[in-house]
Amino acid sequence: MSEAFGHNLKLLCSHYRSIAEVCRKLGLNRAQFNRYLAGQSRPTAYNLKRICDFFGVEEHELVLPPDQFARLLGARGDQTAARPQDPLLELLQPLRGHASSLSRYCGYYFEYANCMSVPGQVLLSLVHLREERGDFLFERQERQGRAREGEAEDWVRCRYLGAAFYLQDRLFLIDYESLTGNEMSQTILIPSFKSRITRLNGLKTGVSSGDRRTPACTRVVWDYLGPEINRIAAYRQVMLYAPDDPRIDADIRARLGGAHLRDGLFEIE
Repeated sequence: MSEAFGHNLKLLCSHYRSIAEVCRKLGLNRAQFNRYLAGQSRPTAYNLKRICDFFGVEEHELVLPPDQFARLLGARGDQTAARPQDPLLELLQPLRGHASSLSRYCGYYFEYANCMSVPGQVLLSLVHLREERGDFLFERQERQGRAREGEAEDWVRCRYLGAAFYLQDRLFLIDYESLTGNEMSQTILIPSFKSRITRLNGLKTGVSSGDRRTPACTRVVWDYLGPEINRIAAYRQVMLYAPDDPRIDADIRARLGGAHLRDGLFEIE
């Protein structure tokens, strides 16, 4: 087994609290798994399939060059969404005294929105809302396919970091694009008053990533996935979809739709 296998397996494991947790979930011996990580031993065909199924990857992908494998996954480890010294978070600190707890909303969501950059398409992003030292922080990852003639499809990736507040029966989320530092957006969601959170409706304001960077507002739906998920498998679903794609169910399409919207967007002149 190539050195790349061990390196890529370590990257996959970085999405979990510890190697011990991964071994426990997989039902594999820790000592044997450590040999896989070190590239000293090759998993049996049965164990390799279990590893791939658990992480949501293909066998051939595990032996890709590490840089290529990391780009494929968009993986950066389980990083903190925003740091206490973050100027945005410091600016919003006075709101903490007026905000209610968002603990019941913490977890992972798929965010569906009418794409501001590609009108007529639905953009599915992955959001992680978490609590840290009394602050509610979130990370939103999105990517859009970009194919050039004669070349394989490339991905345009964005990673947003932000803070969330529950103020008088509305969820306010403000974030910035952390890779380029050239964009901010705000999302306002209507809370769920049911005992079980399923989907949240709201509006998002931001700009198109095209040349004009047109300010726009779109409907958005957050679909709750749970407190813990297979992050790698979930990230692989992050992309653009046609509105009638069967992977988007009718309820989400209805929540995003509206005859009075142009391609699902309000354009701000």
